[in-house]
Amino acid sequence: MPDPAVPPTPPVPLDALLARADLGLRRIAGPADPAVVVHWAHTSEMADPYPYLLGGELLLSAGVHVPDGAGAGYFDAYVSRIVAAGGAALGFGVAPVHDTVPGALVEACEMHGLPLVEVPPRTTFSAVARALWQLMAQARTAELRRVTEAQQSLATAAARPDPVPSVLQQLARRLGGRAVLYGPEGTPIAGAGPEPGGEVVRTALAKLAEVVRPPTPGHPRTPSPEDPRPPSAGHTRASFPGHTRASSPAHRVGSGPDAPAGSPGDLHADLAARPSSASDTVAGVRLVAHALGNGEGFVLGTAAPQRDAGDHTIASVAAVLLSLLTGERHSGSGAGRSSALVRLLLGAAPAEVAPLLGGDRWRVVHGRPDGRAAPDPVTASALGAALGSSLVDVAGEVVRVLVPGGRAVERVPGWTLGVSAAAAPRDWPAADTQAARALARARATRAPLLRHGDRPTALTDLVPPAEADAHARALLAPVEQSPALADTLRTWLSLHGSWDRTAVALDVHRNTVRQRIARCAALLDADLDDPDVRMELWFALRRT
Repeated sequence: MPDPAVPPTPPVPLDALLARADLGLRRIAGPADPAVVVHWAHTSEMADPYPYLLGGELLLSAGVHVPDGAGAGYFDAYVSRIVAAGGAALGFGVAPVHDTVPGALVEACEMHGLPLVEVPPRTTFSAVARALWQLMAQARTAELRRVTEAQQSLATAAARPDPVPSVLQQLARRLGGRAVLYGPEGTPIAGAGPEPGGEVVRTALAKLAEVVRPPTPGHPRTPSPEDPRPPSAGHTRASFPGHTRASSPAHRVGSGPDAPAGSPGDLHADLAARPSSASDTVAGVRLVAHALGNGEGFVLGTAAPQRDAGDHTIASVAAVLLSLLTGERHSGSGAGRSSALVRLLLGAAPAEVAPLLGGDRWRVVHGRPDGRAAPDPVTASALGAALGSSLVDVAGEVVRVLVPGGRAVERVPGWTLGVSAAAAPRDWPAADTQAARALARARATRAPLLRHGDRPTALTDLVPPAEADAHARALLAPVEQSPALADTLRTWLSLHGSWDRTAVALDVHRNTVRQRIARCAALLDADLDDPDVRMELWFALRRT
């Protein structure tokens, strides 16, 4: 039977639909298997419904297609085509065409193992479909609630003094099974939860981890006669989603026949050929392995007796957190950041502790998710991982990330980013302001990323800085006591006087923008419609 092309909603057990007293459905043939699930409902009166089914349907029919005098041969062919298409069950409506469900149809469904449900005259097919969608919505809500609660608990565990064991414990509890972290050598570093299946499952999970574990220069993979990449005999097929890393010609340098074993070319070629996750089933236990994204050879393995909706998302969140945690542990950069924090708390200047972070010049990135929800620690960590930095701070609706100055900041799907110029530690506060302004402008112009980049020499650079600063202070003195007025004027001028885009950038009503600009014009005693006045004010605002 073909696999159903399922929608992105949880399936509903057929038993749950039968339990709806308002429908009055009754199973009259076929297996009473609680594992039978329905992905959608479809009504068809075609004698051969096969071309119109995707699989997983509850097919609803009133028997209009049944010819007079139809016998066992007709119903046998009809039911066999439904089974061949992957239909989950058949619902037969009693009245107005048939007073009862044909006996030959009951026998055919029983013979082919297709659940047959009697739909009473008082129940319309639309009511059955609506009940199915309601049950799907309830299942989806329960799944989202479960995933959200798991994300929060995993993020809390990652903040504990023993983060790696805590994350594994939470993951094992949420999945109802075993969670294991394998090191670059392939040996278990930490684990939590009961071991379903004993030694057989433990060995199979370790082999599955080798399928996705990327080799590292210090720990190259050693081929064995029993390569674990294909599933071993007796297992169900392993699924390897297409998340392999692409390998460019430059990465394959040294991978020719004359290259020594364990050379960088071998490692890159092997890495490119490996999936980031793999799954298998052994002794009825669902096994999944995730390669952690730090490139150090760590692998997360899980074993659970059953697979529930949302398990993959929960395990993926844990893999992101463990990637950050193991990356810090293995490289020692976490100790450097800890030392930098202690020195700052004890009064050291940022310039003194910057070398402990791994660089002298850094960029500040302000990010805001495109959705309405405020970012949580897990979402913020995911942004940091995408930008290649674990120096992340959640500040209300904005995530701030420190990125090494030599690293290019690219677009991140689902985020709007503002990027500062590379700055030395003494200029980090100014870089933070640059990133905030770039983010506000990016949101107003609906651009996914805007940079506060370097620019060529301008006319304003020909004026001595001291004189320019003094002129700017004098010109803006009437509004400098009100930061809201100065910020509104700056944003309004940067967006060419657009009321709506300024309101979006500042998160205020457009009438508020009009009132503030009118107030600025009155205090400055200036005509803000005059382009010369706008230009002079813009030059002055850039000096503050």
